[in-house]
This record gives sequence, C-alpha cells and structure tokens, in this order.
Amino acid sequence: MEGLGPDHNFLGITQPELYAFDSADAVILPIPYEYTSSYMAGSKYGPQAIIDASHYVEYYDEVLARETYEDVKIATLNPLEFNGRVNKEAMDFIDQSAFDIINSNKFLISLGAEHSISYPLFLAHQKKFTDIGLLQFDAHSDLRDAYQNNKYSHASVAARINEHNVSITQVGIRALCKEEADLIKNSSLINTFFAHDIHNDKNWVDKVIESLPDNIYVTIDADGFDPSIMPAVGTPEPNGLSWQQAMQLFEQVFKKKNVVGFDVLEMAPRENEMLSQYNLAKLVYRLIGFKSLKN
Repeated sequence: MEGLGPDHNFLGITQPELYAFDSADAVILPIPYEYTSSYMAGSKYGPQAIIDASHYVEYYDEVLARETYEDVKIATLNPLEFNGRVNKEAMDFIDQSAFDIINSNKFLISLGAEHSISYPLFLAHQKKFTDIGLLQFDAHSDLRDAYQNNKYSHASVAARINEHNVSITQVGIRALCKEEADLIKNSSLINTFFAHDIHNDKNWVDKVIESLPDNIYVTIDADGFDPSIMPAVGTPEPNGLSWQQAMQLFEQVFKKKNVVGFDVLEMAPRENEMLSQYNLAKLVYRLIGFKSLKN
C-alpha cells in the first residue's frame, strides 16, 4: 500500500515522510460504495469531495492549538474499487480490505458513500479489538431488518450490527419507523438519544458517555447534523445537532473512551454548494486531533 501524494491526499500534505503508508499513524480509506440509496443519490462522490475540500482546511487547529498533521502522520489510500460487487460480496470485500489496514496497526478513518459500509467496517475492527460497541451519530436509527427487500441496505446497517449482540448508542435520531421504535424499547443493548431530548437536556453528553463501553467504533452519518450546516445529504431531517453540540460530544468521547476507528459518510455533493464537504473535512481533521491527544 502506498500513501497518495499532495494532489490527491487528505489535507494536501506535501512532505512524503508525513503521508507515506508505512510510517503513518492514521490512514484515510475512501469507500465509494453506493447501491441502496433510496432518496437523493450521489453519495459515491462524497469521499473524493471531502478529500478535495480538505485542501482548504487550515493545518493549524484553533481549538487544539496545534498543527495536528505534523504529529500524526496521515496516509491516504486509493479508493476501493468494487468492480460489480454488491451486497454481501461488497461487504466481505470491505471487511477484508479494512482489516488488512487495521492489522498493520494503523488507525483507520473510512470515508464512505452509503451507510451500509459501516457494518463490515465494524466487523473488521471487532476482529482486532475485543468487546467493542458502536456509537452512531445519525438522524435515522437504521434498525429496519431490511429495506426494499435488502438486508444490506443503508437503512439496515444498525440492525446487522445489532445481530452481533453488542452495545449500540445512537445520537441525534429524529426519524424511524414503528418497527425500529419497538426494537429500541425492547432492547437492553440499544441506547437511543433522540434529537428533541438532546436539545432540552444540558447533561446529555454525560449520559451518552455513561452508555458507552470502553472500546467503541464511531460511525458518523452526515445527516446527524442539522441541514443548516450539512445540506448535501441523501435523506435530510430538520432539528439536527449543531456543530458545537457535535464537538462537545466527540471531544468527550475521544477523551474518555478508546475510539478504535471511525467513518464519515452519506454526504452527496451538490453543484455550487461546498459547505457540507468542507465541514466534514474539518470534522475528520478535528477527530484525528482528538484521537492523538488521547494517545
């Protein structure tokens, strides 16, 4: 594996010693898989749009007061090529590709298209790290057993992970069907923090932290944010979380728990609108910084 050069890597890093794969601490893996989008398509273009936008993110992080990329070597890999693989075949391919990176003792950040990819990513991390749970930042609970007759749908990703009897904490939820609501009510492993409750509870971050196991994988659906700051998503929902609320959450999560990896996905770029991809690029860089402080 080789890290991509400054024209194609995350942040446009120019120093080879800071973007080479072998010496990298963190690895960016673009996964442009889109097969089950059900509303507005285009999320397969999200990973590249985030990388392109990252070239305009300042190296200096004003919150962390440092240039994180100098302390955390970040390699960016070529996007996965699916060559017709879909559903289980695609999931298995992602699982193995991710595990190869994780098993090289790299911290993996996956940039996705649709949310279905978080299932094999979670499985890949579970092979390396025992007793991990899931933190899902999302507008939708994604707990349908199947959607449009597909168990590997983006709307079923949490249901697939739930089959492995692990802790699942959902944050920002504001759209779900009755099947999902009933599952949440009857499950001892699923903790769901609805957006309308979060907005009225000053202690919500502490409650989220208390619900998490020590080791967690974090999946971030762009629509977890309010559409005012994240308009380019496949299935937008009003009353989402603000940037400040998200930063308050993630700062504490990375500080108090062992985040083993994370993904950012479900952003579908729109013509003449750059806010969404830029904000996600800045988010990825900030979270890498949070992780490095923990280490």
